[in-house]
Amino acid sequence: MEKAQIRFATDVLRRLGEELTPTPDLGILELVKNAYDADATECTIELINTSKSGGTIRVVDNGDGMTASEISDGWLVLGKSKKVSTQLTRLSRIPAGNKGLGRLAALRMGRFVTLISRPRDEGEREKEYRLEIDWEAYEQADLVDQVDLYIQSNQRPTESDPGSEITMSGIQNSISTNDVKKLARGLLLLADPFEDNPLGFYPQLKAPEFKELEDLVKKRYFNDAEYHLVAEVDENGYAQVRALDWRGEVLFAGSHADITGSPSAPENRRKNHTPYGCPPAKFDLWVFILDGKTFSSRSTTVREVRDWLGEFGGVHLYQNGLRVSPYGNPGNDWLDMNLLRARNPEERPSTNTTIGRVSILDPNSELIQKTDRAGFIETEKFVELRAFARDAMEWLALRRIEQREQRRAAERTEAPKQSAGSKKNLEDAIQSLPSAQQTPVKQAFQTYDRAREREVKQLREDVQLYRTLSTAGITAATFAHESSGNPIKVIIQAIKAVKRRVQSVLGSNYDNTINEPIERIERSIDSLSVLGSATLRLIDHEKRRVGRIEIHGVVQEVLDVFHPFLQGREVNIETDLCLGNPYLRGSSAAIESIVTNLLNNSLTAFEVSENPYRSIKVRTSLADEKLLILEVLDNGPGIEGINVKEIWLPGRTTRTNGTGLGLTIVRDTVVDLGGNVDAIPKGEMGGAQIIIKLPIIGV
Repeated sequence: MEKAQIRFATDVLRRLGEELTPTPDLGILELVKNAYDADATECTIELINTSKSGGTIRVVDNGDGMTASEISDGWLVLGKSKKVSTQLTRLSRIPAGNKGLGRLAALRMGRFVTLISRPRDEGEREKEYRLEIDWEAYEQADLVDQVDLYIQSNQRPTESDPGSEITMSGIQNSISTNDVKKLARGLLLLADPFEDNPLGFYPQLKAPEFKELEDLVKKRYFNDAEYHLVAEVDENGYAQVRALDWRGEVLFAGSHADITGSPSAPENRRKNHTPYGCPPAKFDLWVFILDGKTFSSRSTTVREVRDWLGEFGGVHLYQNGLRVSPYGNPGNDWLDMNLLRARNPEERPSTNTTIGRVSILDPNSELIQKTDRAGFIETEKFVELRAFARDAMEWLALRRIEQREQRRAAERTEAPKQSAGSKKNLEDAIQSLPSAQQTPVKQAFQTYDRAREREVKQLREDVQLYRTLSTAGITAATFAHESSGNPIKVIIQAIKAVKRRVQSVLGSNYDNTINEPIERIERSIDSLSVLGSATLRLIDHEKRRVGRIEIHGVVQEVLDVFHPFLQGREVNIETDLCLGNPYLRGSSAAIESIVTNLLNNSLTAFEVSENPYRSIKVRTSLADEKLLILEVLDNGPGIEGINVKEIWLPGRTTRTNGTGLGLTIVRDTVVDLGGNVDAIPKGEMGGAQIIIKLPIIGV
């Protein structure tokens, strides 16, 4: 029996070097991580004549250094490491390196490699070890084990500190200015410069680009952020969150149930508040409002902060104290911040207005980095980590929307009071004038007042127009899937032709064979026709005219328009209108917006209802001769998966591809009419029950 073993060609070394080092900065960062694992506090990178091929790269650290056996059995061994991630280093660090493949990729950048290492070990204090590698020797050999390497033991120079020095000379490819800038940025962000750590790790690059960015990163404009989100998930997967203002005071705080209640969360988590299946993590996000008004009271300028965010913005990811690329790199939006903002811009940040970090304590390496160090393998644990961060951002967005809505409500209440007070002050001032001067001043003021009223009226009409357009858009979206495909007119003509021809062929058998499906098609066409007629009715400018509006008449008109569609969906509509003909001063477009959006809401709810009998009731009643109660009820599933107080906020919806604007329009329109609105999640018919109270002029 002949002894044999697996061997590999020297070509493998070259291919690994080429494939594992897509850019020079990533290769050099792997050597810097080795210095971190060696408990270095300082690591200096020097680029010598690297703007062209043939230059030199030197990496020097003050870590623990290596003995001859550690070089032979560790540093030169590829694919396996003696480092144990659960075993802390002398400075209580969790080792970052594991397989040595990243180091190989970096060392292959040049033709020659020289390693000089001085161990910290007491028995090795006088020794210095030197290893030289000529990659050309491997190019000339067929197998890796045909090339011998020698570790020289020399007398350590007097007063030399422990540490290692790696020199790569004969660099094959030039390093561009952009590569240097990427390396400088990577070094500054590698060991979390935003965390004050007395046992920190401070790599340095000897290059002007690094000095410029170093000065920038040290400025740390965190105190100028409008919001600081702090979210944490513990070892059991339960999260908590809080948001602070720019003074550091807590604005909002939330529990695990608050975070997991996000509409963007999966249904199981939203309903049962299941824990996150990721390692313990902390998420810090600083959100900036980059405008002159916000920075008017700050010591910094918008331009300074914008430049800072341009270099270091985005959400960076740190595992056991070291940054994992490419998360947070320019163009890397791993939390989909920009996508979420594009879908719903309400109070949501972007990568251009934030800087953040997700810090993971992961001694057991539950998150596994890809071989080429281009991020983590997207296992379930990584997906859960990303879900935690996104849910925390959604929680902050909702709190900001609530805060803004409260501010808007207060401003709406206060504005008429301020206006009336100002008018009274002006009238008093006019009265204090001499009699001869009062008449022309009063006339001038009356002219101004009329002009102002016209302006206010125009603004109100514009607001109603925008709400009407939104309502039309929501209505069109509700019916969009019904009308996709060929135009309605073509369908009508086609079904009429089919009907005529089939009748001529079947004669008296037509009613018994084909009449019923033909009628179903015709009813469906009528249902689709609602889309066009409803949309045109909603945007009719005459309906925005302010005047006496009879509420029952408008309600019935909307129901008549919806009738074919409701019939096609087998939805029964019931009305229970009070006696009399209550009316108010407003626009029919306003009442149509309210009723249309509430009907759309009920129809949307029926899409997820298992109840075969679908029913909507529109009811009015009088609380007294000056107050009308309008209610819309259905027997759908009710309000689920969302807090009742949040249904009025723009963008809040549990429906896939929903806009979340319908109930916001209802609320704003009701408030503008001087009324208020409320909701019962499970009303008397079993589904949602919306209750609107409107002041009326008479009955």
